[in-house]
Amino acid sequence: MPVETGAVGKEYPSTTYEVGVEKIREYAGAVGEDNPVHHDRDAARQAGFRDVVAPPMFTVVYAAPALGPAVLDPEVGINFATMVHGGQEFIWGEPVCAGDRITTSARVTEIFAKDGMGFYVFESVSTNQDGEEVVRGTWTNIVRGV
Repeated sequence: MPVETGAVGKEYPSTTYEVGVEKIREYAGAVGEDNPVHHDRDAARQAGFRDVVAPPMFTVVYAAPALGPAVLDPEVGINFATMVHGGQEFIWGEPVCAGDRITTSARVTEIFAKDGMGFYVFESVSTNQDGEEVVRGTWTNIVRGV
């Protein structure tokens, strides 16, 4: 069965996430990140950050709400029964700190078939309240048996 590529280029409504200091601390603790800049305001400020700084992969917390509608869009056509995670790539910008308001947009960048698998590639762009890009992500899902 060929993959449907009509959703390529489709953009989805942006989402906004207000970053809380306790969420950063909880996430850092959950992933075993013990660097004081992720837990202590004074340590973060002494290191040159505006406030407690989020670990880089905290991006999943604020980007997922924007990506969800794209991945779940029937027009994209992902068969979740045979989907596997293909990969993630990120280009980091301004660090995300407690108190930031992060707005993330998502779009479908590629859909193609190769070697009996469908590749579904999404891009997310997250900016802070000052319009500075904090991260640009490429998210790839693979569907077997297409």
